[in-house]
Amino acid sequence: MKKLFFIILSTMSIAASAQQVLSPELLWKLGRVTPLGISKDGKLVVYKVSIPNMAANKSESKYYTIPISGGTAIEVKEVKDLLTDKNVSADGKFIVSTQEVKTEKVLGKDYYPNLEKSDVQIYNGLDYRHWDTWNNGMHNHVFYAENKEGATAIDIMNGENFDAPQKPFGGDEDFIWSPDSKSIIYVCKKKEGTAYAISTNTNLYEYNLETKSTQNLTESNLGYDTNPAFSPTGNLTWLQMKRDGYEADKNDIIVRVKDKFYQNLTANYDGTVDSFTWSKDGRKVYFLSPVDGTQQLFEVNFPGMTKIAITVKQVTSGDFDVHDIIDITGDTAILSRNDMNHALEIYSCNLKKNVWTQLTSVNTATYATLSLPKYERRYVTTTDGKKMLVWVILPPNFDTNKKYPALLYCQGGPQSPLTQFYSFRWNFSLMASQGYIVVAPNRRGMYGHGQEWNEQISKDWGGQVMDDYLSAIDDVVKESYVDKSRLGCVGASYGGYSVFYLAGIHNNRFKTFIAHDGVFNTQSMFGTTEEVFFNNWDFGGAYWEKDNAIAQKTYTKFNPINFVDKWNTPILIYQGGIDFRVPIGQAQEAFQAAQLRGIKSKLVYFPEENHWVLKPQNAMVWQSEFYKWLKETL
Repeated sequence: MKKLFFIILSTMSIAASAQQVLSPELLWKLGRVTPLGISKDGKLVVYKVSIPNMAANKSESKYYTIPISGGTAIEVKEVKDLLTDKNVSADGKFIVSTQEVKTEKVLGKDYYPNLEKSDVQIYNGLDYRHWDTWNNGMHNHVFYAENKEGATAIDIMNGENFDAPQKPFGGDEDFIWSPDSKSIIYVCKKKEGTAYAISTNTNLYEYNLETKSTQNLTESNLGYDTNPAFSPTGNLTWLQMKRDGYEADKNDIIVRVKDKFYQNLTANYDGTVDSFTWSKDGRKVYFLSPVDGTQQLFEVNFPGMTKIAITVKQVTSGDFDVHDIIDITGDTAILSRNDMNHALEIYSCNLKKNVWTQLTSVNTATYATLSLPKYERRYVTTTDGKKMLVWVILPPNFDTNKKYPALLYCQGGPQSPLTQFYSFRWNFSLMASQGYIVVAPNRRGMYGHGQEWNEQISKDWGGQVMDDYLSAIDDVVKESYVDKSRLGCVGASYGGYSVFYLAGIHNNRFKTFIAHDGVFNTQSMFGTTEEVFFNNWDFGGAYWEKDNAIAQKTYTKFNPINFVDKWNTPILIYQGGIDFRVPIGQAQEAFQAAQLRGIKSKLVYFPEENHWVLKPQNAMVWQSEFYKWLKETL
């Protein structure tokens, strides 16, 4: 009898625990998986797990291995000897590295050595600050040395005022050895000052160790050239965008075939490439690309010098995002993936059968205790007669007989994929778990629906895309389970712009707004952001170009400041203090306007955060303020 009573209690306990829902606290206890590669012997997946330490206000990492066929994960102290070091030349004689080099005068003491305590910064051109860091005259450079202790490193960039790896996000994907160990290929935008700020023209450069000479391999292309890699048969391959100044241009896979001609493998593919890897036999290239609200694995054949037709084929499918191509051998792929309800884990996939086997289970136990939301695809007809995918995320234990408040989610970018991503800030699963229906439209500017759809947002920030937003929310509120009197609108970056703009044109649809690092004044944004090429392209030009009708539309009709007189709804505004992409003045102007108009408003300022919120305790404040504001106003 006691045993039966214990079983009943245990079952009740399990059932009760399964009724938990995701909370901000639980979200920030989840492990974050980063694949590092396959071990040298080909038997193990090597990966890192980072777990936020809220008390220490930082993340702590541990390293693990797990058999590629599945099994028990083993913690390891050091992974260096497990993985092939790409920075060592194929012949083992040399190693490449990077370090910062002081190449130009910027600080007051650079010009006036006797005034060492001055904190002056002197600039002769733009690019005086980038992302979250001021230019102090230091630049990333690529070095190589003999692969032995104490060897002298040689700066292959010879003191130039350029960065390789690229700032702010470039890493060791920006440089590689040639297969014959005789040269180093690296990515660099060899422009300075104002020229740097208005261009996206990175190139691939080849440095010859013997002659000490450097050759520009992509001089004819004016857009981004990035991610160099060699095929198993020695063909240099990279990603390329064609148009200078257009950071969201179509990304194609380019192959230099036997140093004779260039071949675009994805020229006829109506999508963009995120990353790629060669098959081990060199006959095809696998790549990741957004498609219909997800990110999937594709393959394209490599015809080489033959006349065989190039064919692109989608390899995986499902409501999830394939995030990393870790290894593909034969029909077995080691990939990482996530979906709106689950953080990244590593899987093995049989590509022929599309059968997935989960290898890592970092967060499986936590999810087993949760009642998770349900997400649905919805296709909405836009005002210009197109079909638009809208993700609708429903609260756990959803009941069609109840009424729920709803949040219109406005994606940033403005050109970026709205897929099955799992964010630790804008987390749909968390929003829905707090009782809100989330409406996330793949509006104009979303990758995965063809290049025309993606490009329609440029120079039209306040046009068709705003109709797309309103079409999405208006369609969903037709459902009986949506409380039409409790609608909110939230978003960051371009999504923050969307919030500011919709606040002036929404005709009382929404009861509350939340904007994070959003563009409020297109004119002052043009005057203070650091990557000027972005605004030149997306705004259509500068605000002083009075005869430029497209640009003037951006600074008048599409400028949120011109609709503040119609603001009548509470608004919460977040801003990072070292966000130089969307500088602090945008939030200050918006908050000041709301306050002076007597609108309930709040400014949450993060002095040491950039365009994102990265410190665990700051992130928890962000989440707490987000849901507190919704409870107060919705």
